[in-house]
Amino acid sequence: MKTLWKGAVSFGLVNIPVSMYVATENKDLKFHYLHQECMAPINYQKVCSKCSKEIKPEDIVKGYEIQRGNYVIINEEDLARIPQENTKTIDILDFVKLEQVDPVYFDKSYYLAPSPGGDKAYSLITEAMKTTGKIAIAKIMIRSKQSLAALRVKDDHLILETIFYPDEIRSPAELGKGIGIEKLHENEIKMAVSLIENLSIDFDPARYEDDYRKALWEMIEAKIAGQEIVTPTPQPQGGKVVDLMEALKASVKLSEANKVDPKKKKSGQGKRAKTGS
Repeated sequence: MKTLWKGAVSFGLVNIPVSMYVATENKDLKFHYLHQECMAPINYQKVCSKCSKEIKPEDIVKGYEIQRGNYVIINEEDLARIPQENTKTIDILDFVKLEQVDPVYFDKSYYLAPSPGGDKAYSLITEAMKTTGKIAIAKIMIRSKQSLAALRVKDDHLILETIFYPDEIRSPAELGKGIGIEKLHENEIKMAVSLIENLSIDFDPARYEDDYRKALWEMIEAKIAGQEIVTPTPQPQGGKVVDLMEALKASVKLSEANKVDPKKKKSGQGKRAKTGS
């Protein structure tokens, strides 16, 4: 893996030299935009919206829009005056329990590996975090942007998760009024709980795959091979079920019939009843 960042984890008076690597990768199939006549890629130019001239990089400045059409210009000298934290240190601020951090805060994941000379200190902090069951909350500068982060242990390795600041999380209250808890019957709750239990297994990420990406790649391979593309006949969808209780009963019955050994059960197996309220 390509090293994204090198620095140190600051743990009290201990500095642990580490290297950071991106932990995930986007597997989406990417398409290029082509000119239909020439079958050549489309190039994009930077053009001024006012004078329509193509603009060179040295003629471009940064501006923050204070109101529509009005900007305040920010140059490199302005940015240099802003006090910055150490750009090569992951500063641990606190230790907390993982379950106290709502998943909505998590953003991107990175692996931290010990750099030369940091193996013992790296092992020390990972073992201490495993023993206490805590994760670390820290700050890090990545590409001139300060991020809040959580450090946790997975398979004896440190994973750094960038997390959002509180003011970056939208409140559910923004959804507006009218969304509330409806009055439910006890039998409805019992049936819903039963359905959840029938569909519950130990999490195994290998069970799931991107069906759309797989079908898209198969279509691309078929076109490369010159095969005729055949559109599969869509499976009939169940009619709308008006009665919630009947929908729950049907779903529970179907889940019991389809319940198999989780190790053998693959993503997409078992039909699900379409419900309505």
